Amino acid sequence: MTTGLPAFALNKRVAAELQRLDPEEELEQRCDVEALSRIDAARKDMNPDKVIAYTFEPPVVKGDTIDANGAVFRTHQHWYHLSYHCTTDRSELKIKDFSFKIGAEIPRSQWDKYYLYP
Repeated sequence: MTTGLPAFALNKRVAAELQRLDPEEELEQRCDVEALSRIDAARKDMNPDKVIAYTFEPPVVKGDTIDANGAVFRTHQHWYHLSYHCTTDRSELKIKDFSFKIGAEIPRSQWDKYYLYP
């Protein structure tokens, strides 16, 4: 698990787009953006460009916290398992707590089954 990295500062455009979503979707998207930032900072060999929180199982949302144990992320046209825990300050969507774990690469032969793409 990785914790303690600096939080990703949302630019104004992204923050405005997030506020248009319903609260649960807003939380998920904000935490997906944080996952991209944290993976990028922790793994210089990866350049993640997409996170999906619900590929292998739906995330569990409780208030301002989301546990996405069935998530995935894409980097360099490869997909990897991902789990993350994320808590925000709902009023401004600032990240209060975040941790993640990168899992195994998902074989290309399974991409269609899980609706993954290059």
